Amino acid sequence: MSNLKVKKKRTVVTKKSDDKAVLNVIKTKNKNINKKNSFIRFIDLFAGMGGTRLGFENACRELNLKYKCVFTSEIKEHAISSYIKNFNNSKISGDITKIKSSTIPNFDFLLAGFPCQPFSSAGKRNGFLDERGGLFFTIHRILKEKKPSGFLLENVDGLVSHNKGKTLKTILSKLESLDYRVSWKILDASDFGVPQKRKRIYIVGHRKKTVNLNNFSITKNTISEHIEKNKPFKHTEFTKTLSQKFSLDELAGKSIKDKRGGKNNIHSWDLELKGKVSKKQKVLLDLILRKRRNKKWAEKKGIEWMDGMPLTLSEIKTFYKENNLKKDLDSLVKKGYLKLEHPKQKIVVNGISKRVPYYESPKGYNIVSGKLSFPIVKILHNNEISPTLVATEAGKIGVVTKKGVRAISVREGLRFSGFPEDYSLEGIGYKKAFDLIGNTVMPPVIKAVSLRLLRK
Repeated sequence: MSNLKVKKKRTVVTKKSDDKAVLNVIKTKNKNINKKNSFIRFIDLFAGMGGTRLGFENACRELNLKYKCVFTSEIKEHAISSYIKNFNNSKISGDITKIKSSTIPNFDFLLAGFPCQPFSSAGKRNGFLDERGGLFFTIHRILKEKKPSGFLLENVDGLVSHNKGKTLKTILSKLESLDYRVSWKILDASDFGVPQKRKRIYIVGHRKKTVNLNNFSITKNTISEHIEKNKPFKHTEFTKTLSQKFSLDELAGKSIKDKRGGKNNIHSWDLELKGKVSKKQKVLLDLILRKRRNKKWAEKKGIEWMDGMPLTLSEIKTFYKENNLKKDLDSLVKKGYLKLEHPKQKIVVNGISKRVPYYESPKGYNIVSGKLSFPIVKILHNNEISPTLVATEAGKIGVVTKKGVRAISVREGLRFSGFPEDYSLEGIGYKKAFDLIGNTVMPPVIKAVSLRLLRK
């Protein structure tokens, strides 16, 4: 920089006709210096375990771009400890809502997998009415003040349909009002070599170009190459019961839930998890499981249809003619396979719909669904991909090995999510590890999207 200062002084004594030429030389040298020493500066908000950062940095490396994460925000303690461990003791700032935009270092790109529960079908879908849903406006605030070149946002695909599309429309409008060219697309991680079905919406914006999120090359992969085949494990009472009732070949690809699922579904009464069940009672439970979905029951009770209507004794008698019906039903209630409850009517409170008991209709018998009470709810087939690993049940996915059925390991959960072998979640425990895995973004998808965002 000292040479440049000398040349600037020389312009004072140079003839007027030569001023323009000298200044052009200075500008050219400045430009070359900036290009040589420049790097992509980015911030990582709602960082979780760092999946977004991993994918973005992988894209930078492929494009031979220097990069630096200049700011990270996360509030979950086990996410922070894992992030620091895997990203060389990075400094983590706390609650982004309490941090002034002016105190954030200047940056080129904002990355954020902002909380998805307010828009997820697995949650209550309260959207912006949920405190977490309002965190989008924190992103908007930072973009408005810092004016970076672009951004990459990720959320659940339920955001597209939330509030009949009005929520997404609001988000896009707010981003476009900041002079960004915005595009979005629902992408499935299983199309990017990740052995997991995980559909998410990706929203990107750039000041100078519209990023095309169509026509990515498709790469498919199954879990077979990612299973720890020789991992030791001890059988639990649950896995012992599975092995006693079914062969390993029969278990591959099965779901375990007290809901409809056809031939690939195992129910609690098939395993007699809550007590002995006679053949006659199994037939009764299977019939109730199917028949309770019939829309005629809602019409009869005078309420809006619900998937899984409790049925009264007289209603069950219309499709089950065996003797001692009341005795069998009460026995199944006592064991916990059935429950007595009122049907639920849909109501709307503050613009949010929910179900509440309809006391004008008598109680009926209903299946106790409670799939999360099972230690394993899905057993993967080696030639398939994993279902979406959600935080509430990510550790309840099983695999079949020569030794039997076991829950997937943390390493397998990371592999099923596209994380590299050198990424570690050691030291935080199984449950917390799968809390992070269930909420993470998929690095390979982030990389593919980032390549298009970063290319000129």
